[in-house]
Amino acid sequence: MILISIFDSFADNLLNTSWLEFIAVFFGLLSVWYAKQEKIWVYPTGIISVVIYVYLCFEYKLYADAGINFFYFLMSVYGWYHWSDVNSKPPLKISYLTRKQWIISAIMFVISLVVIIILLKIFKKNDLEYWSTDVPYIDTFTTAIFIVGMWHMALKKVENWVFWIIGDAISVPLYIYKGLAFTGFQYLVFLILAILGYIAWKNKYKLDPIKNEPGE
Repeated sequence: MILISIFDSFADNLLNTSWLEFIAVFFGLLSVWYAKQEKIWVYPTGIISVVIYVYLCFEYKLYADAGINFFYFLMSVYGWYHWSDVNSKPPLKISYLTRKQWIISAIMFVISLVVIIILLKIFKKNDLEYWSTDVPYIDTFTTAIFIVGMWHMALKKVENWVFWIIGDAISVPLYIYKGLAFTGFQYLVFLILAILGYIAWKNKYKLDPIKNEPGE
């Protein structure tokens, strides 16, 4: 019965999905596919998706979510720069996080949690229905996960996929609950692609005869 109810809710919300959300989902999926292939097109396609989501979030009055998507836009520009050949640095290669980067990641995660909660308290302080559920805290956790994951991807770290896997798995039911069924479906596909991406990047790292030196 529960599965039938979830399917009915998904089908009902899917029928109400806007064409803009369809486009955002398409480019979002395309972006993750390019990431799996280690193609720089991950960033321009991802930017198209997050820009549309910024607009949609404003349309739905999800101002904190709009701000978060704008941050994703900035991180995409940052990643695009690091993956490109516009600087004189050697080409960025797939590698694993160093101990120092793990510490920075932990600090970034905690700071993200605090900042996001503050944003939600500012923009949704009068939304009693929103604060009566666990959604604000799940939102905060997944967004902090994604922020760290985006930084790891910009550095071409294998662990970025682990963060995407965790965040995607939580986001599937979360977005269906929010009434964005097609976005929930997008995160389900993201989850599958993230698992495949993790496997692909691990294999690429093993087969690369010239790896990044530890500490880079």
